[in-house]
Amino acid sequence: MAKDGKISYSADDIHILQGLDAVRKRPAMYIGSTNAQGLHHLVWEIVDNAVDEALSGFGDKIVVTIHKDGSVSVLDEGRGIPTDINKETGKTGVELVFSELHAGGKFNSAVYKVSGGLHGVGASVTNALSEYCDVTVYRDGNINHIRWENGGHLVTPIEVLGVTKKHGTLVRFFPDKTIFSTTEFKRETIAGHLKECAFLMKGVKFVLNDERTGENQEFFYENGLVEYINNINSNKKPLTDVISFTEVDETTKISTEIALQFCNEDYNETILSYVNNVRTREGGTHEVGFKAGITRAVNDFGEQFNLLKGKKLEGSDIREGLTAIISLKVPEELLEFEGQTKGKLGTQQATYIVQNFIYNKFTYYLTENMETAVNIIRKCVDSQTARIAARKAKDDARSSKKTKTEVILSDKLTPAQSKDYAKNELFIVEGDSAGGSAKKGRDRLHQAILPLRGKPLNTDGLPVSAMLKNEEIATIINTIGAGYGQAFDIDDIHYGKIIIMTDADTDGAHIQTLLLTFFYHHMRPLITSGHVFIAVPPLYRVFKEDGHKKVQEYAWDDAGLEEAKKKVGAGYKINRYKGLGEMDAIQLKETTMDPKTRLLLQVDIDDPILADNRVSTLMGKDTTVRKKWVEENVNFNEVDTFLKEVK
Repeated sequence: MAKDGKISYSADDIHILQGLDAVRKRPAMYIGSTNAQGLHHLVWEIVDNAVDEALSGFGDKIVVTIHKDGSVSVLDEGRGIPTDINKETGKTGVELVFSELHAGGKFNSAVYKVSGGLHGVGASVTNALSEYCDVTVYRDGNINHIRWENGGHLVTPIEVLGVTKKHGTLVRFFPDKTIFSTTEFKRETIAGHLKECAFLMKGVKFVLNDERTGENQEFFYENGLVEYINNINSNKKPLTDVISFTEVDETTKISTEIALQFCNEDYNETILSYVNNVRTREGGTHEVGFKAGITRAVNDFGEQFNLLKGKKLEGSDIREGLTAIISLKVPEELLEFEGQTKGKLGTQQATYIVQNFIYNKFTYYLTENMETAVNIIRKCVDSQTARIAARKAKDDARSSKKTKTEVILSDKLTPAQSKDYAKNELFIVEGDSAGGSAKKGRDRLHQAILPLRGKPLNTDGLPVSAMLKNEEIATIINTIGAGYGQAFDIDDIHYGKIIIMTDADTDGAHIQTLLLTFFYHHMRPLITSGHVFIAVPPLYRVFKEDGHKKVQEYAWDDAGLEEAKKKVGAGYKINRYKGLGEMDAIQLKETTMDPKTRLLLQVDIDDPILADNRVSTLMGKDTTVRKKWVEENVNFNEVDTFLKEVK
């Protein structure tokens, strides 16, 4: 409960801004996609509502359960959604929240001073996209129950099941199989989200129960963002301790909390930003303010103590190797997101508030910690020196007579003819055989082919000097044309798409992992800017001769194989492709390379913490850690069954 415990909250506080059919017709507009990411977004919407109650001071425990039947429930200790009648509509508050778009108490700042739910569509969207949604409200001494089925159709009106001393809301739902490509919730994905919430909410415990496996996890952190930074940087070499600041702006009542740490031997910046505990993946005004403020603080301090020798540092010089978490609590009347998925903050006041906040706090820190400050400035100057040297080398190379004619960077590279780099595609292909077919089947104008000689190096923890001696890696760097490490410049890439094309087997998956590890460590903006893709070749070709005409269909999985059999009809034959080399140029083109018919998977970093830990675990040198992860996460009984089926 809140310390005061007296803030009123009734059905009349729920304001309607109206049909769930629109959600079912275009679900991606509300949850981003209908794949696994969109599936889990249903959970986030209900969890966010529970978090908003805790943010307002009601409840300090949130329990998420993945049930044996595949449904998910979220239980909070908040006030409980109102069950009395809303005078405007004649419906109960809980019915409005789960069946009307743009209905909720979050439009009323007297009910929620701070919340992440701005648009009031979260619970209703989850209901709209579920086979059933079952809600139990513990409030005013009663156990209240209501249920919807088949996308938000009310089947059990509000009813009182008994009496209780509890308070809070229990929501249980099962996603609609006709809408989502998968309805299997991943424990690890939900655990990562709850862990993230726990870092951001000191004093609130998050519990995850998985009835399918019997696994239970709890997440509770007393030091919040400081522990968050330590978790992210657990495999890095810190230059500084974790530095944290917090303050509430007296005029706007915007609360700002920032934790940061500089690390050595890290070329990348990691900035995670949140508003009212909602991750703003696309940044926004608070990130703009942070970057401007810390850049000004370091430059002003460096100039004051003559550490920069008259040269100004760029923001990228300062942020190299920096991990920072920005967490704002913004009052409802000032909160402005761009889009329902709340990926970008638009509140203009946040820019100057965060900029002044970090400038003043970090300047004071540098002044009070002179030895650490000098080390930070020295690292920033080294980054600047490397950046200037890399830029000069590129400029010199461009102006030299040697590069005025086309240079083949490798005898294996077949370049694209076009200089319109944004439209060009680089296929990194496993093996000479597939490379030969790819060269014949490519679009010569916009598609370049680079076959690999064997497997690339594992670059995790590998010295740069050793990495550059490897011909495959060196050729990839030169072919992409944008440098590597701190000198990597996304504006210089020669291809709009970098496409990894390997066999659909364990060796192919290993090659994909090795290449992605290299891109992650040395060309991360290539991934975060959406330029890296995985080609998905078909597993089967179903065909038959029909007179003089050949009928054929391709299938990418077993379900597709059954459909292909039906389309081809009786008398069909099946090719099971074991590798790209088994396809001729025409087949490879029409299934895997032609933009009109191919299937590509775009590589993204959805969870930077999980990504960093996973790369370190699976690709690092510590075999004990890797063995432990494999034992805990790989079901060898399923693997054995799969291998028997393949044989």
